[in-house]
Amino acid sequence: MLKTKIAVLVSGGGTNLQALIDAQNSGKIQSGEISLVVSSSETAFALERAKKHNIPSIVVSKKSCASQMEFESKIQAALTENGINLVVLAGFMSILSADFVAKWKNRIINVHPSLIPSFCGEGFYGLRVHEAALKSGVKITGASVHFVNEIPDGGEIILQKSVPVYKNDTPEILQKRVMVRAEWIILPRATELVSRKILKEGSKYGY
Repeated sequence: MLKTKIAVLVSGGGTNLQALIDAQNSGKIQSGEISLVVSSSETAFALERAKKHNIPSIVVSKKSCASQMEFESKIQAALTENGINLVVLAGFMSILSADFVAKWKNRIINVHPSLIPSFCGEGFYGLRVHEAALKSGVKITGASVHFVNEIPDGGEIILQKSVPVYKNDTPEILQKRVMVRAEWIILPRATELVSRKILKEGSKYGY
């Protein structure tokens, strides 16, 4: 069966990558296949997860590149070489340029740990998002999966899932709840939806 070839871009522990691998293994992702993991850090535990499941991986370190252009051209080369159709950002800590994103219109998706448009955009990542949610006093937060465009967290939303905020939450406790109850559920679901769409579009052109 023809499948959408997926690259997952990571920078750290790879918990969302693991959620995608688990979803693929359990058949929740049927239209796509994780064909490559690209890490911006050679020490990312996500690379161990890829190795364990026999998924090819490469490291493209920003530090070892002279410019953003070189960094992105190395990523682009890896995506092209592996015939990638869909890019999933799963805890990838680098913002991609407008030029790069334009080449992959509606082919890059990202998971963000809030209900966009709340607590999103430049500077909102990791625990900072949950700190902002707690500081604001919201009773509900969650996660969003969206298409990536030239505006950080500004692309069309694909799926969202809400999660309650409790009085005694710390940013770390809230982060874990959002991951388990939202991110790990909607990221695989959105990946399957977009993979299926890409396959349908491909069939129109005879491939």
